[in-house]
Amino acid sequence: MLALRLTPENTLPSEGLAGTFLARVWVPADGPTPALVTPDGVFSLFPAAPMLAQLLAVENPVGIAHEQAGPRIGSVPEVLENTAHDRRDPARPWFLAPADLQALKACGVTFVKSMLERVIENLAAGDPDAAAATRATIEAEAGSLARVTPGSPEAARVKRALVARGLWSPFMEVGIGPDAEIFTKAQPMSAVGTGDEVGVLPSSAWNNPEPEVVLVVSPAGRIVGATIGNDVNIRDMVGRSILLACRAKDNRASCAVGPFIRLFDATFTLDDVRRTVLNLRIEGEDGFALSERHCMGDISRDVTDLVAQTIGPHNQYPDGLLLFTGTSVAPAADREGPGRGFTHHVGDLVTISTPKLGALINRVNHTDRISPWTFGIGQLIENLRGRPRR
Repeated sequence: MLALRLTPENTLPSEGLAGTFLARVWVPADGPTPALVTPDGVFSLFPAAPMLAQLLAVENPVGIAHEQAGPRIGSVPEVLENTAHDRRDPARPWFLAPADLQALKACGVTFVKSMLERVIENLAAGDPDAAAATRATIEAEAGSLARVTPGSPEAARVKRALVARGLWSPFMEVGIGPDAEIFTKAQPMSAVGTGDEVGVLPSSAWNNPEPEVVLVVSPAGRIVGATIGNDVNIRDMVGRSILLACRAKDNRASCAVGPFIRLFDATFTLDDVRRTVLNLRIEGEDGFALSERHCMGDISRDVTDLVAQTIGPHNQYPDGLLLFTGTSVAPAADREGPGRGFTHHVGDLVTISTPKLGALINRVNHTDRISPWTFGIGQLIENLRGRPRR
Protein backbone atom coordinates (compact mmCIF):
# COMPACT_ATOMS: atom_id res chain seq x y z
CA MET A 1 0.00 0.00 0.00
CA LEU A 2 1.28 3.46 -0.87
CA ALA A 3 2.30 5.36 2.24
CA LEU A 4 0.05 8.21 3.31
CA ARG A 5 2.16 10.53 5.43
CA LEU A 6 1.22 14.11 6.19
CA THR A 7 4.01 16.58 6.82
CA PRO A 8 4.34 20.37 6.70
CA GLU A 9 6.29 19.93 3.46
CA ASN A 10 3.51 18.11 1.59
CA THR A 11 0.48 19.75 3.24
CA LEU A 12 1.04 23.40 4.14
CA PRO A 13 0.79 26.26 1.64
CA SER A 14 4.10 26.80 -0.14
CA GLU A 15 3.84 30.43 0.99
CA GLY A 16 3.68 29.30 4.62
CA LEU A 17 1.09 30.15 7.25
CA ALA A 18 1.33 33.93 7.06
CA GLY A 19 -2.42 34.40 6.85
CA THR A 20 -5.53 33.31 8.75
CA PHE A 21 -5.98 29.53 8.65
CA LEU A 22 -8.81 27.78 10.47
CA ALA A 23 -9.08 24.07 11.20
CA ARG A 24 -11.10 21.60 13.20
CA VAL A 25 -9.14 19.28 15.45
CA TRP A 26 -10.22 16.20 17.34
CA VAL A 27 -8.86 16.72 20.85
CA PRO A 28 -9.12 13.40 22.70
CA ALA A 29 -10.06 14.94 26.08
CA ASP A 30 -12.68 17.24 24.55
CA GLY A 31 -13.84 16.31 21.05
CA PRO A 32 -14.12 18.42 17.87
CA THR A 33 -12.49 21.80 18.39
CA PRO A 34 -12.22 24.85 16.09
CA ALA A 35 -8.61 25.95 15.87
CA LEU A 36 -6.27 28.60 14.50
CA VAL A 37 -3.26 27.22 12.63
CA THR A 38 -0.11 29.37 12.86
CA PRO A 39 3.66 28.92 12.53
CA ASP A 40 3.75 28.71 16.34
CA GLY A 41 1.27 25.88 16.58
CA VAL A 42 -2.40 24.93 16.58
CA PHE A 43 -4.51 26.93 19.06
CA SER A 44 -8.02 26.21 20.30
CA LEU A 45 -10.75 28.68 19.34
CA PHE A 46 -13.33 26.90 21.49
CA PRO A 47 -13.46 29.70 24.09
CA ALA A 48 -14.43 32.16 21.34
CA ALA A 49 -16.61 29.91 19.18
CA PRO A 50 -17.41 26.26 20.01
CA MET A 51 -18.25 25.65 16.33
CA LEU A 52 -16.65 26.88 13.13
CA ALA A 53 -20.08 27.82 11.79
CA GLN A 54 -20.44 30.33 14.64
CA LEU A 55 -17.06 31.94 14.01
CA LEU A 56 -17.62 32.21 10.26
CA ALA A 57 -20.96 33.95 10.80
CA VAL A 58 -19.57 36.98 12.67
CA GLU A 59 -18.65 40.28 11.05
CA ASN A 60 -14.89 39.98 11.71
CA PRO A 61 -13.83 36.32 12.00
CA VAL A 62 -10.19 37.21 11.28
CA GLY A 63 -9.97 39.54 14.27
CA ILE A 64 -11.67 37.11 16.64
CA ALA A 65 -9.47 34.22 15.49
CA HIS A 66 -6.24 36.09 16.14
CA GLU A 67 -7.33 37.99 19.26
CA GLN A 68 -9.21 35.25 21.12
CA ALA A 69 -7.22 32.10 20.38
CA GLY A 70 -7.01 29.91 23.46
CA PRO A 71 -4.79 27.05 24.65
CA ARG A 72 -2.19 25.48 22.37
CA ILE A 73 -3.28 22.05 21.13
CA GLY A 74 0.07 21.09 19.66
CA SER A 75 2.58 21.83 16.95
CA VAL A 76 1.52 21.69 13.31
CA PRO A 77 3.91 18.79 12.49
CA GLU A 78 2.66 16.78 15.49
CA VAL A 79 -1.00 17.14 14.61
CA LEU A 80 -0.39 16.50 10.90
CA GLU A 81 1.66 13.37 11.60
CA ASN A 82 -1.28 11.93 13.57
CA THR A 83 -3.91 12.81 10.94
CA ALA A 84 -3.34 10.03 8.36
CA HIS A 85 -6.18 7.56 8.95
CA ASP A 86 -4.03 4.43 9.07
CA ARG A 87 -1.43 5.72 11.53
CA ARG A 88 -3.70 7.66 13.89
CA ASP A 89 -3.15 7.44 17.66
CA PRO A 90 -6.57 8.06 19.28
CA ALA A 91 -4.84 9.47 22.36
CA ARG A 92 -3.37 12.38 20.37
CA PRO A 93 -5.02 15.25 18.40
CA TRP A 94 -5.65 15.07 14.65
CA PHE A 95 -7.13 17.36 12.00
CA LEU A 96 -10.75 16.92 10.91
CA ALA A 97 -12.54 18.39 7.90
CA PRO A 98 -12.84 22.16 8.50
CA ALA A 99 -16.65 22.15 8.52
CA ASP A 100 -19.31 21.40 11.09
CA LEU A 101 -22.88 22.75 10.81
CA GLN A 102 -22.44 24.39 7.41
CA ALA A 103 -24.45 23.08 4.48
CA LEU A 104 -22.24 21.28 1.95
CA LYS A 105 -23.40 22.49 -1.47
CA ALA A 106 -21.90 22.16 -4.94
CA CYS A 107 -22.14 23.70 -8.38
CA GLY A 108 -21.81 21.50 -11.43
CA VAL A 109 -20.94 22.07 -15.06
CA THR A 110 -19.30 25.45 -14.48
CA PHE A 111 -16.41 24.72 -16.86
CA VAL A 112 -16.79 23.86 -20.54
CA LYS A 113 -14.45 20.86 -20.35
CA SER A 114 -16.40 19.28 -17.51
CA MET A 115 -19.67 20.12 -19.24
CA LEU A 116 -18.57 18.18 -22.32
CA GLU A 117 -17.54 15.23 -20.13
CA ARG A 118 -20.99 15.23 -18.47
CA VAL A 119 -22.60 15.26 -21.94
CA ILE A 120 -20.36 12.33 -22.92
CA GLU A 121 -21.47 10.37 -19.83
CA ASN A 122 -25.08 11.07 -20.75
CA LEU A 123 -24.85 10.21 -24.43
CA ALA A 124 -22.68 7.14 -23.73
CA ALA A 125 -25.32 5.98 -21.21
CA GLY A 126 -22.65 5.46 -18.55
CA ASP A 127 -20.70 2.95 -20.66
CA PRO A 128 -16.94 3.70 -20.46
CA ASP A 129 -16.34 1.60 -23.61
CA ALA A 130 -18.50 4.02 -25.62
CA ALA A 131 -16.92 7.15 -24.18
CA ALA A 132 -14.03 7.58 -26.66
CA ALA A 133 -16.21 7.65 -29.79
CA THR A 134 -18.79 9.88 -28.11
CA ARG A 135 -16.06 12.26 -26.95
CA ALA A 136 -14.74 12.65 -30.51
CA THR A 137 -18.21 13.48 -31.82
CA ILE A 138 -18.98 16.01 -29.10
CA GLU A 139 -15.63 17.79 -29.31
CA ALA A 140 -15.98 18.16 -33.07
CA GLU A 141 -19.50 19.55 -32.84
CA ALA A 142 -19.30 21.69 -29.71
CA GLY A 143 -15.69 22.82 -29.43
CA SER A 144 -16.65 26.49 -29.68
CA LEU A 145 -18.66 26.45 -26.45
CA ALA A 146 -15.73 27.88 -24.49
CA ARG A 147 -16.52 31.28 -26.02
CA VAL A 148 -20.20 31.25 -25.03
CA THR A 149 -21.40 33.27 -22.02
CA PRO A 150 -24.02 31.33 -20.04
CA GLY A 151 -27.50 32.81 -20.37
CA SER A 152 -26.56 35.08 -23.28
CA PRO A 153 -28.40 35.41 -26.62
CA GLU A 154 -25.44 33.61 -28.22
CA ALA A 155 -25.95 30.70 -25.80
CA ALA A 156 -29.59 30.49 -26.87
CA ARG A 157 -28.57 30.36 -30.54
CA VAL A 158 -26.02 27.58 -29.78
CA LYS A 159 -28.73 25.64 -27.95
CA ARG A 160 -31.06 25.79 -30.94
CA ALA A 161 -28.30 24.57 -33.25
CA LEU A 162 -27.32 21.65 -31.00
CA VAL A 163 -30.94 20.63 -30.46
CA ALA A 164 -31.36 20.51 -34.24
CA ARG A 165 -28.39 18.11 -34.46
CA GLY A 166 -29.63 15.90 -31.64
CA LEU A 167 -26.72 16.79 -29.36
CA TRP A 168 -28.50 18.78 -26.66
CA SER A 169 -28.27 17.48 -23.09
CA PRO A 170 -29.51 18.54 -19.64
CA PHE A 171 -25.86 19.19 -18.82
CA MET A 172 -25.62 21.75 -21.61
CA GLU A 173 -28.71 23.45 -20.23
CA VAL A 174 -26.99 24.16 -16.91
CA GLY A 175 -23.63 24.72 -18.60
CA ILE A 176 -24.63 27.57 -20.90
CA GLY A 177 -28.21 28.33 -19.83
CA PRO A 178 -29.18 31.12 -17.39
CA ASP A 179 -29.44 28.90 -14.28
CA ALA A 180 -26.47 27.20 -12.62
CA GLU A 181 -26.63 23.62 -11.39
CA ILE A 182 -26.60 23.74 -7.57
CA PHE A 183 -27.07 20.62 -5.48
CA THR A 184 -26.48 19.26 -1.99
CA LYS A 185 -23.17 17.45 -2.06
CA ALA A 186 -23.33 15.90 1.41
CA GLN A 187 -24.93 16.30 4.81
CA PRO A 188 -23.56 18.69 7.46
CA MET A 189 -20.89 16.99 9.61
CA SER A 190 -20.29 14.23 7.01
CA ALA A 191 -17.27 15.67 5.15
CA VAL A 192 -13.90 13.98 5.56
CA GLY A 193 -10.63 15.86 5.87
CA THR A 194 -7.08 15.47 4.68
CA GLY A 195 -5.51 12.15 5.60
CA ASP A 196 -8.87 10.36 5.52
CA GLU A 197 -10.13 7.85 2.98
CA VAL A 198 -12.48 8.97 0.20
CA GLY A 199 -15.12 6.58 -1.06
CA VAL A 200 -16.32 5.23 -4.39
CA LEU A 201 -19.17 2.76 -4.73
CA PRO A 202 -17.97 -0.85 -5.07
CA SER A 203 -20.43 -1.32 -7.96
CA SER A 204 -18.87 1.52 -9.98
CA ALA A 205 -16.56 0.84 -12.93
CA TRP A 206 -16.19 4.50 -13.99
CA ASN A 207 -15.48 7.19 -11.40
CA ASN A 208 -13.04 10.00 -10.73
CA PRO A 209 -11.95 12.75 -8.35
CA GLU A 210 -13.10 16.31 -8.94
CA PRO A 211 -10.60 18.89 -7.64
CA GLU A 212 -12.43 22.08 -6.75
CA VAL A 213 -12.05 25.39 -4.97
CA VAL A 214 -14.62 25.52 -2.17
CA LEU A 215 -16.01 28.89 -1.10
CA VAL A 216 -16.75 29.54 2.57
CA VAL A 217 -19.98 31.55 2.74
CA SER A 218 -21.52 33.20 5.81
CA PRO A 219 -25.27 33.09 6.60
CA ALA A 220 -25.43 36.65 5.22
CA GLY A 221 -24.15 35.42 1.84
CA ARG A 222 -20.64 36.92 2.21
CA ILE A 223 -17.73 34.91 0.85
CA VAL A 224 -15.29 34.95 3.78
CA GLY A 225 -12.65 32.46 2.65
CA ALA A 226 -11.86 29.30 0.72
CA THR A 227 -10.54 25.78 0.98
CA ILE A 228 -9.88 22.78 -1.31
CA GLY A 229 -12.43 20.07 -2.07
CA ASN A 230 -12.71 16.71 -3.77
CA ASP A 231 -16.24 16.22 -5.13
CA VAL A 232 -15.89 12.48 -5.78
CA ASN A 233 -18.01 11.49 -8.79
CA ILE A 234 -19.53 8.17 -9.90
CA ARG A 235 -19.60 8.64 -13.66
CA ASP A 236 -21.29 5.44 -14.79
CA MET A 237 -24.25 6.00 -12.46
CA VAL A 238 -24.82 9.60 -13.60
CA GLY A 239 -24.44 8.49 -17.20
CA ARG A 240 -27.25 5.93 -16.86
CA SER A 241 -29.70 8.57 -15.67
CA ILE A 242 -29.42 12.18 -14.59
CA LEU A 243 -31.95 11.31 -11.87
CA LEU A 244 -29.19 9.23 -10.24
CA ALA A 245 -26.94 12.28 -9.80
CA CYS A 246 -27.70 12.69 -6.10
CA ARG A 247 -27.16 8.96 -5.52
CA ALA A 248 -23.82 9.21 -7.33
CA LYS A 249 -22.68 12.27 -5.40
CA ASP A 250 -23.69 11.70 -1.78
CA ASN A 251 -22.06 8.54 -0.44
CA ARG A 252 -19.84 7.68 2.49
CA ALA A 253 -16.68 9.83 2.34
CA SER A 254 -17.51 11.19 -1.11
CA CYS A 255 -17.00 14.79 0.09
CA ALA A 256 -13.49 15.77 1.18
CA VAL A 257 -12.45 19.29 2.20
CA GLY A 258 -9.29 20.75 3.69
CA PRO A 259 -6.71 20.86 4.93
CA PHE A 260 -7.76 24.27 6.34
CA ILE A 261 -10.03 27.20 5.63
CA ARG A 262 -8.11 30.32 4.65
CA LEU A 263 -10.01 33.47 5.56
CA PHE A 264 -9.86 36.62 3.47
CA ASP A 265 -7.49 39.20 4.94
CA ALA A 266 -4.63 41.39 3.72
CA THR A 267 -2.77 38.28 2.47
CA PHE A 268 -5.62 36.51 0.63
CA THR A 269 -8.58 37.91 -1.31
CA LEU A 270 -11.41 36.90 -3.64
CA ASP A 271 -9.20 37.81 -6.60
CA ASP A 272 -6.70 35.21 -5.37
CA VAL A 273 -9.51 32.67 -5.54
CA ARG A 274 -10.32 33.72 -9.10
CA ARG A 275 -6.65 33.17 -10.04
CA THR A 276 -6.26 29.85 -8.26
CA VAL A 277 -4.74 26.88 -10.09
CA LEU A 278 -5.27 23.48 -8.49
CA ASN A 279 -2.82 20.67 -9.20
CA LEU A 280 -4.25 17.15 -9.19
CA ARG A 281 -1.96 14.14 -8.71
CA ILE A 282 -3.19 10.54 -8.68
CA GLU A 283 -0.83 7.68 -7.82
CA GLY A 284 -1.93 4.06 -7.95
CA GLU A 285 -0.53 0.87 -6.47
CA ASP A 286 -0.47 -0.47 -10.05
CA GLY A 287 2.15 2.16 -10.96
CA PHE A 288 -0.38 4.40 -12.69
CA ALA A 289 0.23 8.13 -12.26
CA LEU A 290 -1.72 11.10 -13.57
CA SER A 291 -1.26 14.84 -13.18
CA GLU A 292 -3.72 17.54 -14.30
CA ARG A 293 -4.36 21.23 -13.62
CA HIS A 294 -7.60 23.00 -12.81
CA CYS A 295 -7.61 26.75 -13.54
CA MET A 296 -10.30 28.88 -11.92
CA GLY A 297 -9.67 31.47 -14.63
CA ASP A 298 -11.52 29.19 -17.07
CA ILE A 299 -14.80 29.22 -15.11
CA SER A 300 -17.86 30.18 -17.15
CA ARG A 301 -19.73 31.88 -14.28
CA ASP A 302 -18.09 34.18 -11.74
CA VAL A 303 -17.98 32.80 -8.20
CA THR A 304 -20.12 35.68 -6.93
CA ASP A 305 -22.87 34.66 -9.37
CA LEU A 306 -22.70 31.07 -8.09
CA VAL A 307 -23.10 32.28 -4.51
CA ALA A 308 -25.97 34.62 -5.45
CA GLN A 309 -27.78 31.71 -7.12
CA THR A 310 -27.30 29.58 -3.99
CA ILE A 311 -28.13 31.93 -1.09
CA GLY A 312 -30.24 35.08 -0.99
CA PRO A 313 -33.90 36.09 -0.86
CA HIS A 314 -34.82 32.77 -2.49
CA ASN A 315 -32.97 30.51 0.00
CA GLN A 316 -31.23 30.86 3.36
CA TYR A 317 -28.56 28.90 5.24
CA PRO A 318 -28.58 30.00 8.91
CA ASP A 319 -25.35 28.10 9.62
CA GLY A 320 -23.59 29.22 6.43
CA LEU A 321 -22.34 26.92 3.71
CA LEU A 322 -19.34 25.54 1.89
CA LEU A 323 -19.87 25.81 -1.86
CA PHE A 324 -17.93 23.64 -4.32
CA THR A 325 -17.43 25.71 -7.48
CA GLY A 326 -17.02 22.95 -10.08
CA THR A 327 -13.99 21.62 -11.92
CA SER A 328 -12.40 21.68 -15.34
CA VAL A 329 -10.78 18.28 -14.68
CA ALA A 330 -12.34 15.00 -15.79
CA PRO A 331 -9.44 12.52 -16.14
CA ALA A 332 -9.68 10.63 -19.42
CA ALA A 333 -6.24 8.98 -19.62
CA ASP A 334 -6.64 5.28 -20.43
CA ARG A 335 -6.07 3.08 -17.40
CA GLU A 336 -8.21 0.00 -17.97
CA GLY A 337 -7.36 -0.37 -21.66
CA PRO A 338 -7.49 1.57 -24.95
CA GLY A 339 -10.50 3.83 -25.14
CA ARG A 340 -11.75 3.01 -21.62
CA GLY A 341 -10.43 6.17 -19.96
CA PHE A 342 -9.74 6.62 -16.26
CA THR A 343 -11.31 5.13 -13.18
CA HIS A 344 -10.11 4.84 -9.58
CA HIS A 345 -8.55 1.75 -8.08
CA VAL A 346 -8.74 1.03 -4.37
CA GLY A 347 -5.57 2.37 -2.78
CA ASP A 348 -5.10 5.36 -5.10
CA LEU A 349 -3.55 8.39 -3.44
CA VAL A 350 -5.20 11.66 -4.53
CA THR A 351 -3.42 14.95 -3.87
CA ILE A 352 -5.05 18.30 -4.71
CA SER A 353 -2.80 21.27 -4.02
CA THR A 354 -2.31 24.97 -4.62
CA PRO A 355 0.30 27.37 -3.18
CA LYS A 356 -2.07 29.54 -1.12
CA LEU A 357 -4.29 26.80 0.36
CA GLY A 358 -1.98 23.82 0.80
CA ALA A 359 -2.77 20.21 -0.11
CA LEU A 360 -5.73 17.90 0.45
CA ILE A 361 -4.45 14.31 0.44
CA ASN A 362 -6.69 11.21 0.58
CA ARG A 363 -6.60 7.51 -0.18
CA VAL A 364 -9.40 5.87 -2.20
CA ASN A 365 -11.42 2.96 -0.84
CA HIS A 366 -14.83 1.42 -1.41
CA THR A 367 -17.57 3.14 0.55
CA ASP A 368 -18.56 -0.02 2.42
CA ARG A 369 -14.98 -0.52 3.69
CA ILE A 370 -14.61 2.96 5.17
CA SER A 371 -15.44 3.54 8.83
CA PRO A 372 -19.10 4.57 9.07
CA TRP A 373 -20.03 8.18 9.81
CA THR A 374 -21.42 8.18 13.35
CA PHE A 375 -20.66 11.62 14.89
CA GLY A 376 -23.51 13.81 13.69
CA ILE A 377 -25.32 16.90 14.93
CA GLY A 378 -26.93 15.09 17.87
CA GLN A 379 -23.57 13.84 19.09
CA LEU A 380 -22.09 17.32 18.66
CA ILE A 381 -24.84 18.86 20.80
CA GLU A 382 -24.27 16.29 23.53
CA ASN A 383 -20.53 16.95 23.37
CA LEU A 384 -20.98 20.72 23.66
CA ARG A 385 -23.36 20.38 26.62
CA GLY A 386 -20.63 18.69 28.62
CA ARG A 387 -17.77 21.03 27.77
CA PRO A 388 -16.88 24.13 29.75
CA ARG A 389 -15.59 27.19 27.89
CA ARG A 390 -11.88 27.23 28.58
